[in-house]
Amino acid sequence: MRRTSGGKWERLVVVGGDAAGMSAASRARRLKGPEELEITAFERGRFSSYSACGIPYWVGGAVADRDALVARTPEEHRERAIDLRMRTEVTEIDVAAGRVRARDLSTGAQTWTGYDKLVIATGARPVRPPIPGIDAPGVHGVQTLDDGQALLDALEEIEGRDGRRAVVVGAGYIGVEMAEALMRRGYTVTLVDRREQPMATLDPDMGALVRGALDDLGVTTVSGAEVVGILTGDDGRARGVAVKDAEYPADVVVLGIGVRPETGLARAAGLPLGVYGGLLTDLSMRVRGCGNIWAGGDCVEVLDLVSGRERHIALGTHANKHGQVIGANVAGGYGTFPGVVGTAVSKVCDLEIARTGLREKDAQAVGLKYVTATIEATNSAGYYPGAAPMTVKMLAERRTGRLLGVQIVGREGAGKRVDVAATALTAGMTVEQLTALDLGYAPPFSPVWDPVLVAARRAAAAVRDAG
Repeated sequence: MRRTSGGKWERLVVVGGDAAGMSAASRARRLKGPEELEITAFERGRFSSYSACGIPYWVGGAVADRDALVARTPEEHRERAIDLRMRTEVTEIDVAAGRVRARDLSTGAQTWTGYDKLVIATGARPVRPPIPGIDAPGVHGVQTLDDGQALLDALEEIEGRDGRRAVVVGAGYIGVEMAEALMRRGYTVTLVDRREQPMATLDPDMGALVRGALDDLGVTTVSGAEVVGILTGDDGRARGVAVKDAEYPADVVVLGIGVRPETGLARAAGLPLGVYGGLLTDLSMRVRGCGNIWAGGDCVEVLDLVSGRERHIALGTHANKHGQVIGANVAGGYGTFPGVVGTAVSKVCDLEIARTGLREKDAQAVGLKYVTATIEATNSAGYYPGAAPMTVKMLAERRTGRLLGVQIVGREGAGKRVDVAATALTAGMTVEQLTALDLGYAPPFSPVWDPVLVAARRAAAAVRDAG
């Protein structure tokens, strides 16, 4: 340990150079200068501080330039006295000795770096089921900017061919967004999913609305189909996807099956993991039982404020908040991350899809008795030009009327309405209280009774009817 005229000097090591890791590093640097805190960060990819959520829109052409997704380059971090080492993978964490081992992916050279404080922000990895052909050329995940670039390079190789076909495996957020992106590039798209309805983050009745919209858009949706293999040609490249009773030809295959926490390093180091494989932290994002190790982003599990249980939710919004909290704490300040309610929003062409809180299966899993209410409304006054349909489903606790969850499917203006419900969930409001919210109204934006309030009234009536 070195000392300077200013007092104690410490070294912070950050594993992972994207949202959580570099937000933590940047926040810590704002609070402490390099004469007090040396910061070294390792990133195995080629890009830092980027928006992975924007990859489908970049692939589809809505975002023209890859660099638009990069919030801060490695050079910009280094200008702020953060030693960010790209294409360098941490391969071991030695908790007892307070050091990490890293390998330069260009040269293969390995070095040990000591730390006083450690931040683990290793993210998540795409699910790749152990089926024949899954690692064949032409099969792409879209978790990182490197993944997105590899997919675009592959698409450019087959650009201009007639009858281009794509198969997307998995009909969650990434799957449906990638289906739209590939359609925009002129591909005939087949979406294959093992569940009966797309968007498993919704209840099946709401997922059916998404399927209807996908059908209208021309996407072939194959539900209840487990992929058993990736078909390959004589050159070894992917040429299609096989399910139990059918085959679907493809020039490119995109995986949107979901992600799992990337916690192999943490597991090997003996750090505590939860039921989903994510690191467990306290409210300060400090790894439980570890005085000088913090973790954030897609590699952690967080408290669900509605169910009271830990969940794994991979979203950039959470990762950036985690980083801000961690950065404050490692620099001697104070911050907490209290938890989440599980809010997410997406779109397929002009269809907006949103959810927050618990689904029916989630409520059942934690033993909550509940009622539901589903209403159909419009996104603006019915007489206003362009008024479009919207469906809102609401769950409330049967005994107390506490709001448990909301799902919304509709056109323009539908998705962000979920923020009203997310706020109400965070505040622990009942559906009766929700009906009294003073929301903005004008015919271009809403009917006199906003659809969220209409659903709340219906849910409050269901609570009363249930006794």
